[in-house]
Amino acid sequence: MSAAAGTLHTVSIVTSDHPGVLVRIALVFSRRGYNIESLAVSPGAKEGFARMTITSRGDAQNVDQILKQLGKLIDVVYVTDHRDKAPIEVEIALVKLRADREQRSDILRIAENFESQVVDDAEDTLILRLTGTTAELDDCLAALKPYAIDELIRSGKIVLDSGVSQFAPLLNEAS
Repeated sequence: MSAAAGTLHTVSIVTSDHPGVLVRIALVFSRRGYNIESLAVSPGAKEGFARMTITSRGDAQNVDQILKQLGKLIDVVYVTDHRDKAPIEVEIALVKLRADREQRSDILRIAENFESQVVDDAEDTLILRLTGTTAELDDCLAALKPYAIDELIRSGKIVLDSGVSQFAPLLNEAS
């Protein structure tokens, strides 16, 4: 099975916040022939740490190998695949659409149905901010597809598992 044809995996990684960490993590995926479909990186809850959420397609066995290799990297504190969990997931997108008067009302109706917000209303264009799960954004974008989408940017999903953090004890040890 090729990596592109596999199941979508969402991986969370907590790392030391140092230059070059992201490159080393990306190389682990690249060496195994996996494309990173989305990537979100931010400072972590504790100073000196970063949190990454990466989505990539592949079979479970190869993803397990990637997780093991990531865990061996010096700056990686914790890594987990959310495949057996039901994490809280959010993604954001901005979409710019060309819209005349007639189309504008249809687009605004779609935006309202998907609880999207108009963040810019220019004479010939609208910019919508979409938030929700990846599936919800996919559905909204499918509904907007008949209209002239000029630009689109998506954040990639970010996730947190509910309940007590698995990362907290490890961060205290790494300090």
